[in-house]
Amino acid sequence: MEIKVSGRHIEVTPAIREYASEKALKLPRYFDRVQGIDVVINHGDHNHYSVEIITNVERTDPFIARASGLDLYACIDDAIDKMERQLTDHKQKLRNRKHNV
Repeated sequence: MEIKVSGRHIEVTPAIREYASEKALKLPRYFDRVQGIDVVINHGDHNHYSVEIITNVERTDPFIARASGLDLYACIDDAIDKMERQLTDHKQKLRNRKHNV
């Protein structure tokens, strides 16, 4: 599994890259078919940050989670939480589909 951390209008420091990668490494725990994770950090006006996490999963369209705010680390945490929720919901849907037939 590959994790890419990139930035728009911001230089991604090693501390930011390490924090985002560390958080993203927890995502395959929620769904084991994760193939790749892209974390895109955008720095807008007036110290406003937005984080977008794109998770490529086997046999389905990519999942996308976005968060924005004034604190970059909080945005990363929020986006990771949203992605965890999407992956667990998808896993539940796949599991329940077998029992509803």
